[in-house]
Amino acid sequence: MGTEPLALNYFNYFTETEEHFQRARGTSLFLLSPLDWALLESWKNAGVPLEAVLRGIDTAFENWRGRKVKTQMVNSLAFCAQAVLTEAQVMAGTAQPKVRKQAAPPFGLEELRAYLENNAAALPAEYAETAVSLRKLAAAAEEHYGDLEALEQRLTVLEERMIAVARSRQTEEEMLAARQQLDRQLRPYRGKMTADQLTMLEKQYLERHLLEKSGLPRLSLFYMR
Repeated sequence: MGTEPLALNYFNYFTETEEHFQRARGTSLFLLSPLDWALLESWKNAGVPLEAVLRGIDTAFENWRGRKVKTQMVNSLAFCAQAVLTEAQVMAGTAQPKVRKQAAPPFGLEELRAYLENNAAALPAEYAETAVSLRKLAAAAEEHYGDLEALEQRLTVLEERMIAVARSRQTEEEMLAARQQLDRQLRPYRGKMTADQLTMLEKQYLERHLLEKSGLPRLSLFYMR
C-alpha cells in the first residue's frame, strides 16, 4: 500500500466508497444493496476512516483474485467487511497516523441551503417540529457552512428524533417484515463480521429501512449527492 497522503473528502464517504467498489469489481453498472448502504453507514458512524474502507476493498479483491477457485462473484460490500476492519485496526495502531489532506466541501453554500430547505419541505405534518429546525438551519446556512462538523452533529440529533417518531408509528407486522428481510440478506455474511459489527449493521439497516418505508429523507450531509 502506498504511503502518500490521500486527498479524500470526508463528506464523499459514500460516493467514494461506491465508486471504488465498482472499480475494484470491474463494473460501473453494479449498485450497492440496502444492506451495503447500511454497512457503509455503520462504518462511517463507528469512525472507520475512509482510507481504511478503500484499502480494505482493495485487499479483499486482491485476495479473491488470488484464489485458484472462485465459486462466486463478489456481489456485496459485506464481502470486504473483515478486510476493512483489519485496515482500520492497522491505522488505529499506527504511531504516526497518515495525514489526510483537507479538501473543500464537495458542495457550495447555496447547495447546502437548498438541501436543508428541501428536506424540511419533504417532511409530513407529523414531523413539523423537525421541519422548523431544518428551516432555521437553512436560514443560518452561511454561519453553519464554516463548521460542517457541528452542523452534521445537529442533523444527527434531528434524524434520531425523526426516527423515534417513525418507530412509534410502525406496526408489529412491519417491524417483523423488516427483521426477516434483514436476516435473509445478512445470512451469507454473518461469519465475516464480529458481534459488534453485526449489532451496528442491524441497527443501521433497520433504521434505513424504516425511513425509506416512511417516505422520510435522510438529513445527514453525507447524503448530499
